[in-house]
Amino acid sequence: MVNKLIDLSHTVEHGMITYKGLPAPIICDFLSRADSRSHYSEGTEFFIGKIEMVANTGTYIDSPFHRFADGIDLSELPLESLADLDGVVIRAKDLGRAINARAFDGINIKGKAVLIHTDWSRHWGKDQYFEGHTFLT
Repeated sequence: MVNKLIDLSHTVEHGMITYKGLPAPIICDFLSRADSRSHYSEGTEFFIGKIEMVANTGTYIDSPFHRFADGIDLSELPLESLADLDGVVIRAKDLGRAINARAFDGINIKGKAVLIHTDWSRHWGKDQYFEGHTFLT
């Protein structure tokens, strides 16, 4: 079986609120190509972008520290726990807002990447995305 990478991320744009109560990301030029020319020798130019956002913006990985003060943070997670993992998809679209442990009955998730498909992404970029979303109990 051939491993396949699947990009599940959504596009995050400058000024876009991705979670109510958190600041919108700032995405802009730090140094444009035109501005860089005055700092370097003739014929040399480059672009440096600037992205400023809270860590919970967009697609991200929760480490135990996100929830527990004494948990390990992202830098302490072993790489093998994050990449090249077997994956399991839990189809939770029809399980209601509160997804409890029963959704995982009979499914071996230990050491696997787990994707919980709720179909909530259909609301991405709309106000409805922030209200009435599914959650894990």
